Amino acid sequence: MTEDEPRDLGAFIRDLRRNARISLRQLAEQAGVSNPYLSQIERGLRKPSAEVLAQLAGALRVSTPLMYLRAGLLEREGHDVLAAIAADSDLTVAQKQSLTQIYETFRRENARSAAEAPAAPDETEASGAGPKPVTGAPDPD
Repeated sequence: MTEDEPRDLGAFIRDLRRNARISLRQLAEQAGVSNPYLSQIERGLRKPSAEVLAQLAGALRVSTPLMYLRAGLLEREGHDVLAAIAADSDLTVAQKQSLTQIYETFRRENARSAAEAPAAPDETEASGAGPKPVTGAPDPD
């Protein structure tokens, strides 16, 4: 955890709420949870379910995976990028959401490509020769 990151999930949610300039009552209403319950989450007295975290993420306009990462429900791979986006006070909530969605889309595409890639490298990669240069004339081979 870096110095700029909130020390716990409740503080993280509180910081997001304050950066969005909405009251505890407004966030509770938008997320569909009670005001006292949200207050307990922010103070670290209650641990919200994955469903409540998703509702809070939607109301705060941050990605659900980011919220799950902070709660320890997902792997920490990619956490530094998501945490940096969330912690950047120069970005608006909408900009943070857009950057997070773009990042997650790239990661999903890369994972999908890696899953579809052949298991063994092709001959040019294995030989270290690299790809043949492209020229205007046809290859004599």
